Amino acid sequence: MFADLHMHTSFSDGTYTPEELAGHAHRHGLSAIALTDHDTVEGCERMQAACDRLGMEFIPATELTIEIEGHEIHLLAYFIDIRHPRLLTELAKFQLVRQNRIREMCARLNQLGVPLAAEAVFKIANCRAPGRPHVGRALVAAGLCKTLDEAFQRFLKQGRPAWVPKFKMSAASAIALVHEAGGLAVMAHPGLNQSDEVIPALVALGMDGIECFHTRHSTATSEHYLMLAEQHDLLVTGGSDCHGMNKGKPLIGTMKLPYTHVAALKSRVQSRRPRAKDTSPIPSLAPRPSPLDS
Repeated sequence: MFADLHMHTSFSDGTYTPEELAGHAHRHGLSAIALTDHDTVEGCERMQAACDRLGMEFIPATELTIEIEGHEIHLLAYFIDIRHPRLLTELAKFQLVRQNRIREMCARLNQLGVPLAAEAVFKIANCRAPGRPHVGRALVAAGLCKTLDEAFQRFLKQGRPAWVPKFKMSAASAIALVHEAGGLAVMAHPGLNQSDEVIPALVALGMDGIECFHTRHSTATSEHYLMLAEQHDLLVTGGSDCHGMNKGKPLIGTMKLPYTHVAALKSRVQSRRPRAKDTSPIPSLAPRPSPLDS
């Protein structure tokens, strides 16, 4: 039994719907999957329903951007209550910041003589948590760039003229929020961050785990973080970081996490919950008809 605990849908910067992603996961023989869309849990209801139909286990999650000691870190939040009031309030704030970031990027492009309207980006995104890939796709759709890679290289990468800094929540606040919502806080793709020096500080704040296995981690990198996980008594996760066709080809199926790690995550979650309460990740929910407009 294997799992993929890091994937994105069209509710953030992926291209697959929850149903399409669940279908691909099933065809790859995965037993459990998590949806980690950026700053939103909107796709979780539909992913839960799709997984139920296919006989797969679903883990509700999201991916937050945090800051600690000047480092930007992505934090995966697993087994969260997707109806938790304060979590939804905070996510709504992050989504508004994301939408305003798109407007600022388009304003900078316009100043450069690139006539891209923010509404064109929102139409392509069709979600509440738009990001830079949506700007890139809009540039390509408008014929202003030939490829997504060109859009990032010319305009959208850090240091390029249309790049706008991302909002980052403090690590302490983010980890506390994840725990308040009943979840586990896990450092995403540490091999890409090159920020090992902040791991002890994150552990001191209550971080629960680290993503040792990732599509862009070499075997040596994964072994390095497995060692750190053991050293700091951290849970181990892994995922493909699939964004659908955004990066040319889907990454789902390229990284399969042994289910024993999922069992360890579930055990940690259940140990924190009062025994009298239901320990299921989320209730069975009906699918939504379509993604929400931004």
